[in-house]
Amino acid sequence: MENFAVIDLGSNSVRMTISQIGKDATYQTVTQMKDYVRLSENMGVEKILQPDAIERTMAALKGFKDVYSKLDHLTIKAVATAAVRQATNQKQFLKRVKNDLGIDLEVISGSQEAYYDYVGVSETLPATNSVIIDTGGASAEIILVQNGRVTNLISIPVGSVTLSSKFALADEVSAQEFFKAVMYVEKMFQNVWWLKNGINLPIIGLGGSNRTLAKINRRYNNLLDTDDIHGYQLRDDQVNDTFQRMLGENLEERKKVPGISKDRADIIIGGLIPAVLLMNYLDSDRITFSTSGLREGILFEKLHSLIKENVEKSE
Repeated sequence: MENFAVIDLGSNSVRMTISQIGKDATYQTVTQMKDYVRLSENMGVEKILQPDAIERTMAALKGFKDVYSKLDHLTIKAVATAAVRQATNQKQFLKRVKNDLGIDLEVISGSQEAYYDYVGVSETLPATNSVIIDTGGASAEIILVQNGRVTNLISIPVGSVTLSSKFALADEVSAQEFFKAVMYVEKMFQNVWWLKNGINLPIIGLGGSNRTLAKINRRYNNLLDTDDIHGYQLRDDQVNDTFQRMLGENLEERKKVPGISKDRADIIIGGLIPAVLLMNYLDSDRITFSTSGLREGILFEKLHSLIKENVEKSE
């Protein structure tokens, strides 16, 4: 039995999933951990990881190590995404993580991140014809799936933390700042030539901000198991109504909305803009939510490899 730990260092949070994998490629998830570290906070136009953000991240990774270091037969796959990908002090940060914690962080490309998202989603939800969007802290990955295969994918530099800071969306949102944010994201969409091929296709949303949208609506409709959102659907009018309500609230009011964690209340407007605009841009009438994404995609890739090895040995 192998203990397979996947660490995903994002721009807003760092997460770890530990799964026990049998020789027959069966698996069981045994541990899930998450910390909000805001690694991309105040990176600025110079794209420099800031000392406070680095210290928060190091503390979170140490907490993860305290857990996985007790396990036998351990394999670790640790990846870093947009914040580290964009950082001008990337090498210094990676070196410190390696020297202090012994963790080899692999900085994956936006395309790799998007593909892992696709694998995680397609293994657990119907995604034969769809547009997948994963909104993170500093980037959004968009994948066009047609007839059961990825035809195009991209990572664009818009995320919950970066949009919220760039356009002052953390507290009361002015019409001027909101308009500038919308125009900025729509321009990004217009520059993706193949995106119009997704017109009328259903959207599949993942990432913390999109999952929060689902949780808010489940709470609002008094549904049980609020966090059980995998496969949950919302119509476009439900999405727009929820987003409109939040736009009219200040930070303190948003913190009191059931379904929004206090750690996310200041970035939720920026975090929802990409998915809300994408639904409108593609005239999509619904969004389905996925809790399976990057980490699960890495796990399924591992399982596929193991199955292939087993088949080759049996031949």
